Amino acid sequence: MVYRFVILSDEADNFRREILIDSDATFFDLYEAVLDSVGFTKDQMASFFICDDEWNKEKEITLIEMDTSSEEDNYVMDTTRLNELLEDERQKLLFIFEYLTDRAFFMELREIITGKSLEKAECSKSTGNPPPQITDFEEFEAKAAVPLTHAEEEDFFEEDFNLDEYEEEDFGNLSEGNPFDNY
Repeated sequence: MVYRFVILSDEADNFRREILIDSDATFFDLYEAVLDSVGFTKDQMASFFICDDEWNKEKEITLIEMDTSSEEDNYVMDTTRLNELLEDERQKLLFIFEYLTDRAFFMELREIITGKSLEKAECSKSTGNPPPQITDFEEFEAKAAVPLTHAEEEDFFEEDFNLDEYEEEDFGNLSEGNPFDNY
């Protein structure tokens, strides 16, 4: 079987890539195909996340083995085949290509083509320019430091908000201390 992935970015309006890859290929093969299709270097940490329909992260597939004490399964790109975790059309994935700012490509398994196979992944459609691979932190900090306008503040801080309308149980038991103190 061949999987056809569509890749989009929320940073670049006209950007779109389509990748064709065999279902028996590994996530590492997909990683390389994505990076090759956008011209990114392969010297940065990256991960795929299998997502639900609302883009909530579910399973992570990491570039390298991560030392984790989690009881959840750990998936590594070079040992995990696509067909182990992907079996439905419209399956959503995030490809995190910059960890510090959580920048990602949005991917969807758009089509499963049965009765065909591919030796090597290929970029079947390429439009627009990708966002830069690495954020310019001066630009990032400048954007983050831009104050809200008065209208934006009013939208953000509703004048109708009244703390007295909420019950104590809405906030949990705040007297238990900082939940991070145990870690």
